Amino acid sequence: MNYKRQNKTIEISTFDNQMVEIPRGKIELRDDRTKERWTVEVKPILLAKFPVTQELYFSITNEDPSTIKGNRHPVETVTWKEAVIFCNKLSNQTGLNPCYEIKRDSEEISFDITANGFRLPTEAEWEYACKAGTTGIRYGDINSAAWFKDNSSMTTHIVGQKEPNSWGLFDMLGNVWEWCSDIYDETVYGPYRVFRGGGWADEERSVMATTRRRSHPLKFKIDDLGFRITRNLTEKTTDR
Repeated sequence: MNYKRQNKTIEISTFDNQMVEIPRGKIELRDDRTKERWTVEVKPILLAKFPVTQELYFSITNEDPSTIKGNRHPVETVTWKEAVIFCNKLSNQTGLNPCYEIKRDSEEISFDITANGFRLPTEAEWEYACKAGTTGIRYGDINSAAWFKDNSSMTTHIVGQKEPNSWGLFDMLGNVWEWCSDIYDETVYGPYRVFRGGGWADEERSVMATTRRRSHPLKFKIDDLGFRITRNLTEKTTDR
């Protein structure tokens, strides 16, 4: 798809056509470190079928940060902050309200989950969408669903080459990890943010719907960590 900007304004339908409606539901999350479990209500959202590609990232930011190059490969080597800056820029260019407030000359970034713009999914939204109604650690056979250490040839791959889950989402497991909006555990790790899904360099045991990882939102970037975009699903959204 051609995402070329015209007068710096992009039709929202350009992106909504590449997103999947995720229905309302509940998900039980768990933290293997603390052994805690908790249940989260998930509201309806639109979630991108694929991780953000290098082609799309460049069209919005005019930047090409990825270590492993390829237009249709997922963008990677981006910090959490760079991912939310992308979301804000995309929101502005589609006439939506940005979800993140980034204070000038400050590391503080606030998140408004009620805004109608593009954002990173919460980890509850991410895991709920990844499982797509299944109850296991993966939505399918790992070799059919994911690029990981045993089959990736140690590189990213063009998005959408593996089998999707039952809701039509590709690469939720493997290829690249995906940043989420959430802080992991502020009392222990400060501002560290969550990422999910496993990447091309990971062993099978890490490529699961339930695996949680975290790192610094402003400093950490690596060649198997990217992101996927979402936005809230409202009555106005479904009319588009």
